[in-house]
Amino acid sequence: MRPSRARAAERGVSTVYALMAFVTLLMALAVVASGVRLARAQHQAAAAADLAALAGAQAVGASSDPCEAAARVASANGAQLRSCRISGDVVDVLVELSSPRLWGRTWLLRGRARAGPDP
Repeated sequence: MRPSRARAAERGVSTVYALMAFVTLLMALAVVASGVRLARAQHQAAAAADLAALAGAQAVGASSDPCEAAARVASANGAQLRSCRISGDVVDVLVELSSPRLWGRTWLLRGRARAGPDP
C-alpha cells in the first residue's frame, strides 16, 4: 500500500518542527544566561558600594581619609569610586563598574551605599 500524495508531502515536517523548537529553546536559554550574568554584575556593584562605604566609615573613626579607604576597597572589588561624601560620621559613596560583554555590548552599573556609626 502506497501513502497518498498528501501524506507523502508531509514527510519530514516533524523533524523541521523539532529542530525549530530546539533552536528556540537554545535562544531562550542564552537570553536567560545573559540576564543572570547581568544581575550578578549588578550585585557585585552593590556589594562593592557597601564595602566601600563601610571602609570609609571605619576610616572616619580611625581619623584617616575615608574617601581614600573607600576608593581602595572599591577598586579591590572591581569597581571605581565615583563620588564620596562625608557628613559628620556618615559616608555616602557611589561606585561604578562595567558589565561583562553581553550580545556585543557593555553596560555601566552603579552601586550606592551609606555607612556610619550605630544611632
